[in-house]
Amino acid sequence: MDKLIEKSLVYRYSFCNGRKSIDGMPSVLCGIPRFGEPFILTPASMNDYTGIPGLLSRWGYQTAFFHGANRGSMGFLAFANKIGFQSYYGRQDYAADPRFGGDKDFDGNWGIWDEPFLQYYCTKMGEMKQPFMTALFTVSSHDPFVVPEKYRNVYKEENLPIHKCIRYTDMAIGKFFASASKQKWFKNTIFVLTSDHTNQSDHEQYKTDIGGFCSPIIIYDPSGEIQPGRVDGIAQQTDIMPTLLNHVGYPEKYLSFGFDLLRTPARETWAVNYLNGIYQYVKYGYVLQWDGKKTRAVYRLTDLLMQRNLVGRVPEQAKMERELKGIIYQYMYRMVHDQLRAGSPAAAAGPRAGK
Repeated sequence: MDKLIEKSLVYRYSFCNGRKSIDGMPSVLCGIPRFGEPFILTPASMNDYTGIPGLLSRWGYQTAFFHGANRGSMGFLAFANKIGFQSYYGRQDYAADPRFGGDKDFDGNWGIWDEPFLQYYCTKMGEMKQPFMTALFTVSSHDPFVVPEKYRNVYKEENLPIHKCIRYTDMAIGKFFASASKQKWFKNTIFVLTSDHTNQSDHEQYKTDIGGFCSPIIIYDPSGEIQPGRVDGIAQQTDIMPTLLNHVGYPEKYLSFGFDLLRTPARETWAVNYLNGIYQYVKYGYVLQWDGKKTRAVYRLTDLLMQRNLVGRVPEQAKMERELKGIIYQYMYRMVHDQLRAGSPAAAAGPRAGK
């Protein structure tokens, strides 16, 4: 991943919008964050909305979702269908393909090990008609934190149980890109790598209220059209949808609770998430914590351990409160009134989340 980051666009501060796997799907693919309960578990999940795959499918793209677990696991198949993926490939599909190792590559817990499933992913993309859009959800860096038997003495126990799994998945990603780089579609493809949520860490800064949402957002464009570098700004999962759609020139209006990272000045980028009844809003170099009635705390982003509460002493606090309330109102209004698509008469008359 370090080698990939050197060739990618990354952000100094980047965050996930939830704390569970089922939060990552709506945030990354639909631009919908989690406020309160996971979006997928709320009545609003039955509303009229779509995501990157649904929008691009109507624009002539072939779309597919890949998840090495059993079909139906974690509700991903149903959600993938809901947001417009045309195809879904899981454990059973992998096992039925004679070119691969079948069910002997099942990890015994979640799904197919990352190394073989990533190669399957690469192969299947090579069979898709261009242009295409795919998403992959890996499974190996997860509790109970084990690696294939042949790697037991290669990736040994370290400070935390997850470390050996991360090293294994890192290797698998490297082999995927080695294979993908030989494909004719490689240089015409944009790769975005992120995590669904955070997990174990032995760094204190990632155990704080906001540090627990830190997640890499890595945009790799082999063509070089999206120039690599490190932006001194903020990125969040909900930014992925508008960033990609705008970059490929998607011509229609759409709704996302995020911004186009390639066109938004770094000072105007922001992130929002929700933890145990507290909304966290990141902007202007600060983290604001609001409980629904009042601001409980304001910390500098550089205060990595969140040790100095600056509530009432930051000029930007009032502005941040107004902006956060606007985002929450947009979210709640659109959920209740089924206004998660752009362009409807009610959405046009009511509050706007923007493009």
